Amino acid sequence: MNLSHLLAARADAGRPVRVLLIGAGKFGSMFLSQVPHTRGIEVAAIADLRPDGARAACRAVGWDEALIAATRFTDDAGAELRRDDIDVVIEATGNPPAGIAHARAAFAAGKPVVMVNVEADALAGPLLAAEADAAGVTYSLAYGDQPALVAEMVDWARACGFSVVAAGKGTKYLPLYHGVTPDTVWQHYGLTAEQAREGGMNPQMFNSFLDGTKSAIEMAAIANATGLAVPSSGLHFPACGVDDLPHLLRPRAAGGVLERAGMVEVVSSLERDGRPVFRDLRWGVYAVFEAPNDYAAACFAQYGLKTDASGRYAAMYKPYHLIGLELNVSVLSVALRGEPTGRPRGFAGDVVAIAKRDLAAGEVLDGEGGYTVWGKLLPAQASLAAGALPIGLAHHARLRRGIAEGEVVGWDDVDFAAAGSALQTAIAARREMERRFAAPRAEAGAA
Repeated sequence: MNLSHLLAARADAGRPVRVLLIGAGKFGSMFLSQVPHTRGIEVAAIADLRPDGARAACRAVGWDEALIAATRFTDDAGAELRRDDIDVVIEATGNPPAGIAHARAAFAAGKPVVMVNVEADALAGPLLAAEADAAGVTYSLAYGDQPALVAEMVDWARACGFSVVAAGKGTKYLPLYHGVTPDTVWQHYGLTAEQAREGGMNPQMFNSFLDGTKSAIEMAAIANATGLAVPSSGLHFPACGVDDLPHLLRPRAAGGVLERAGMVEVVSSLERDGRPVFRDLRWGVYAVFEAPNDYAAACFAQYGLKTDASGRYAAMYKPYHLIGLELNVSVLSVALRGEPTGRPRGFAGDVVAIAKRDLAAGEVLDGEGGYTVWGKLLPAQASLAAGALPIGLAHHARLRRGIAEGEVVGWDDVDFAAAGSALQTAIAARREMERRFAAPRAEAGAA
């Protein structure tokens, strides 16, 4: 509640918080749109594979030419990471190997990281958080994105003495979406390909939101940050509106759909027949919690909380998330308080590659939101036991054998011989993370 006051003091002292943004895509652009309106935050540099595209993004979000001229634009993130005048690094590339490399370079330079790149966090976040600790810097999830917002809600509930029964987000989901490709994605968003291009929307990225991959990645990040458990057979995406959260998102033994209390789950804004859910949570996040005693349950009723029939399960939710428009909260929390807005604390959930169609030996996987695989959430222990390939490494890997539609792709099924150095480094980081965090870390009993 004091971030704006702390920032004002820094601004008054002539010591603005100086940021390096790596990746000026949609999330990065939304952050950039707030910079001219936030006294005390300065973007010292923007590193992007297309510097001219980053300049264009700044113009598109309202930067004037003077501000653009005062900012360094480059395609060399490494050089900017070594600058002494950078207070916070924002990694927003969406590329898992790049995210791991940039985070490690930032730690080596003594700089904290706000990891917008949740794909990298799901792949090796527990290791990156440990390496940040060893370097004496902060590693943080990105406020405005669902994982940090859910982690905040879980922390709120636990700090108040409530047991968290379920937490997660809403999305638009139907089972058929697992097979959608970048060629067919826009019809499900109600857009034409031309409208999507005009909006700067990447079809493969937005397809990862639709085909279930992004939901799985975000729930893995939440599970790893909070210790909440992961459904044993993957996310169920029950159709559920906000009024029904405490009814549906409770253990099966109590009449709900969860295996047990203390789990992540995503709710769908569509019934399975395609009808819209009443008062859906498509753009929001939630936490379901349980009253610890009869007195607290009575208070739920007295203060108007929506509960289940027993009166003991209640829900809090946030109907919207503003993505990069809210990212300043992470930047300032890290820079001014040295405190993350969520971070991995164990390895509870993993996201594995599943064949979207029958794949032939010799085909090359194309990663999140592509034509070949989608990402499924599994408990980390189950993923490791199955030798499953993480979705974050399902890039530029050639299949050694045919994989049937719906089958898990394994480490032994792929050949990384032609992978570049960045992917090889990410593979090594992932293997190191598995070695260090393979023991169960979920707070199985304490939700």
